[in-house]
Amino acid sequence: MPPVALVLAGATSIQFGAALAATLFDDIGPAGASLLRIGLGAVILWAVLRPDPRRHTAVDLRLAAAFGLSLGVMNLAFYEALDRIPLGVAVTIEFAGPVGVAVALSRRPLDLVWVALAVAGILLLADPFGTGGLDPVGLVFVAIAAIAWAIYILIAARAAQRFEGLTGLALASAVAALVPLVPGVAAAGTELLVPQILALGVAVALLSSVIPYSLETLALRRIPPRVFGILMSLEPAVATLAGFLVLDQRLGARDLVAIGLVIAASVGVTRTSLRLVPEP
Repeated sequence: MPPVALVLAGATSIQFGAALAATLFDDIGPAGASLLRIGLGAVILWAVLRPDPRRHTAVDLRLAAAFGLSLGVMNLAFYEALDRIPLGVAVTIEFAGPVGVAVALSRRPLDLVWVALAVAGILLLADPFGTGGLDPVGLVFVAIAAIAWAIYILIAARAAQRFEGLTGLALASAVAALVPLVPGVAAAGTELLVPQILALGVAVALLSSVIPYSLETLALRRIPPRVFGILMSLEPAVATLAGFLVLDQRLGARDLVAIGLVIAASVGVTRTSLRLVPEP
């Protein structure tokens, strides 16, 4: 499969996985869905990769723990936001995290233009002074997710140098699963053990974690990170499509223009920055 197709397939998988996870919210809540996604994803990664923590230094294990903590917070906060605002909007606002990191790493004056575009798009989506603004609690959660994504990116860059393949991710996933553990069990209880819900949880874990991570790893071996980042910038558009097809979330012209502005900002900053680390 061509590397471009690998990236697009990974982006499609992760966004439709998020849409599928949202269908579980009525039964187990966003925290329960987060627990299933991260927990089952960790089980799959450990079963396939069989990482051995004893082979790594204490420094590496602390790095993996920080890696997992950022991943867990990011996913739990994103699902809480997704319970309150549309998928395409949530992903678009969350993109402020990687855009901010790319700008910080680049320090080129032109990047101020991309920041302005991203801010304009996010303000259009949030509509803070309008009557049809987004749920404020949802905005807080998606802001937390964006910050956690930025932190994740910085840690992932270090983890990629310390661990081979997806070993660091597998170790981190065990820590990440602890983040939604208490709120997930409190919200869902025994519903987490219902076979149908477990089956959907496995599907979410595969679509949102195992499949996209594997496809992105293969793609990054064959294309430059900058090209990868540009392709990943299409994720808000893919998320909007997934929200429409799976969740029947319809966005207006204003929202679509705002999403376009953020996509343009992400593409622009990727083309002019030194690097843009891929999405988790």
